[in-house]
Amino acid sequence: MDASRFFAQSYAEARRKFLAAAEDAGLEVHSRMHPLRGRDGEALALDVARFGAHDAPALLIVSSGCHGVEGFCGSGVQGALLADASFHAAAQRAGVAVLYLHALNPWGFSWWRRTTHENVDLNRNFHDFHRPLPRNEAYDRLAHLIVPPTWPPAPEVQAELMAYAAQHGERALQAAVTGGQYDHPQGLFYGGRAPTWSHVTLRHVLQEQAQRCTRLGWIDLHTGLGPSGVGERIFACRDDPAALARARAWWGDGVTSIYDGSSTSALLTGLMWLAAYDECPQAEYTGIALEYGTVPVAEVIDALRADQWLENHPEVEDDALRATIKRRVRDAFYTDTDAWKRRVVEQGLDAAHQAVAGLSGR
Repeated sequence: MDASRFFAQSYAEARRKFLAAAEDAGLEVHSRMHPLRGRDGEALALDVARFGAHDAPALLIVSSGCHGVEGFCGSGVQGALLADASFHAAAQRAGVAVLYLHALNPWGFSWWRRTTHENVDLNRNFHDFHRPLPRNEAYDRLAHLIVPPTWPPAPEVQAELMAYAAQHGERALQAAVTGGQYDHPQGLFYGGRAPTWSHVTLRHVLQEQAQRCTRLGWIDLHTGLGPSGVGERIFACRDDPAALARARAWWGDGVTSIYDGSSTSALLTGLMWLAAYDECPQAEYTGIALEYGTVPVAEVIDALRADQWLENHPEVEDDALRATIKRRVRDAFYTDTDAWKRRVVEQGLDAAHQAVAGLSGR
């Protein structure tokens, strides 16, 4: 397979390819239009395509672009699945419908940002905002270092971060930075104080598309953690032993969990997938985040720090610096090589076939 043909160099190109692939597969697309425009003035949308009957007893969701710029990878995998007639034939035989959600966060995808236009991490935004929000005291302590006043950071800023890691451990630093925080709206991994556009729109889609199934599976496509090209299968449900057992039965014993420390991801708050329990209570839910590695996590975090600094300083007139920071963000979440794309697609197809088998009960 020439996997590279499924991938794009911009959100607009990725959307065109997704819409064309859905049409070639005979699927109708329903587009939820975003209120803002993209980097090149293009329309933005969460595009929804469904294979299979609306009353199918089992439904598999395959979603991309929760974290904006990570959509380059997810869109490519979705294109490969849409072009795989054997996958759809297997789903049809098993009585499993497939719901493709392309670009959950289209604004971030287009603008090469991980956040929504509200500067919110969508996968930290799923809370009941009428209740007290979690506190991240470690982030509070480090906030001025994580997004410093100047870029590149002063040597003493880096030294303080390294001292924290030396005292508490690298995993503790990762957890402090990435776990989610709700008190620094111009910081990293900010979960917001209200539901974002993408949050609300996703719930509407789940209400329309996923309230008639009795078994629900979800593969949410991500990048930025782990060895290059390796797709870690991270348990994406509540901390429920029965659901974890199902996930490992479907996708193998290598499924990791943020709850027991086996994942490269820290323990997170405000997870997007928990919406499945709210909007689809009739269904037995089993899901994973398929997280593909790109570059070392320290490089990913530094790319995000630089990008947030740039976002916080719109007055910056150095076009070369702007271009360098934006390219670094894209490269942190999208390895633009044929070999990486081939590995990504192979693992994505494998996980999707396994999900169909699991949902069929075989």
